[in-house]
Amino acid sequence: MGYVRGVNASSPSGGRPAGGPAAVVEDPSAPGRIVLLTTSHRVAPGLLSWPAWQALHTADRVLCADGAHPHLPYLREAGLTVEETAPTAESLLAACAGGRTVVVVATGEGEPALTDGLARLAGSGRVAMPELELLPASYDLPGARLLDLVQVMDRIRAECPWSSRQTHRGLAKYAVEESYELVEAIEDGDRDELREELGDVLLQVVFHARIAEEDEEAPFSVDDVAGTIVAKLVHRHPHVFGDAVATTPEEVKEHWLRTKAAEKRRASVTDGVPLHQPGLALAAKLVARARTAGLDVPLPAADASGTGGGGADGIGYELLALAARAESEGVDPEAALRAAARAYRDAIRATEGVAP
Repeated sequence: MGYVRGVNASSPSGGRPAGGPAAVVEDPSAPGRIVLLTTSHRVAPGLLSWPAWQALHTADRVLCADGAHPHLPYLREAGLTVEETAPTAESLLAACAGGRTVVVVATGEGEPALTDGLARLAGSGRVAMPELELLPASYDLPGARLLDLVQVMDRIRAECPWSSRQTHRGLAKYAVEESYELVEAIEDGDRDELREELGDVLLQVVFHARIAEEDEEAPFSVDDVAGTIVAKLVHRHPHVFGDAVATTPEEVKEHWLRTKAAEKRRASVTDGVPLHQPGLALAAKLVARARTAGLDVPLPAADASGTGGGGADGIGYELLALAARAESEGVDPEAALRAAARAYRDAIRATEGVAP
């Protein structure tokens, strides 16, 4: 913003004590003080910091260009007089004459025209500038930008010809694609790409939740989705939120599996394993479920299907055995195969004389 400094709001300079007139004779030559008060639309209106309330109550004038600013009713309820006006840089300087303090409650755009005008006046060197202070009145909590995503998704769902027609089933393929792109970003170690792909995966969650709100029989919202996962995480981490004790990753996994089994009450350890996932991942997941449950289930032989052990089916059983071996050695077979395939791709490109 240029010609602005932070405010020491615990002992504001200039202005007058709250509830009383100025105690000293004003010096007409004193340049005064301008406080630009910024707020966040992600924080409930009226929730301002104590330094912000101090600055407001000690100001000679409080100005706001937006008559519909969400904080105005609360400021007036607190006994403040707020003038609905859009001051120029020149008019602000005149308002501060005599050492007066003026607080400008910034609109959502942050008053760029006003601050640019003040910067021009300061750079001209022709006028005595008042003390300029930027005072954040409220701060976003971690995760607050998720509210922006929800609002943007609401508008897109309502106004975009493509997005407004999408269904859960129609979007399913994108969830798979975005997940694979996220995995690729992780494997490549590209931080910028990782951040972007995480956003794409998050979009899928918010998009599906927005569609779910419109269901006539069983609607739910993104808040319901968040509430469900919060409850699940708390319940499955009794060593964090309860009295249980877990000092190793293995003990944490035991807690997780035990509470999950109690929640799901499944008839088989294979219940809940998605059969549409890639083959190697599916095989490893089934082997892991059986091992975790303490089930000694021999791997089926190729001739168990009546194929005689030849052809594609026979190769499938060999791959199943390899997936079981990988799982027993703590290796993700899908990731291992991808790594080998990437190495093979690089070898092909090297043979072609193409840079990897």
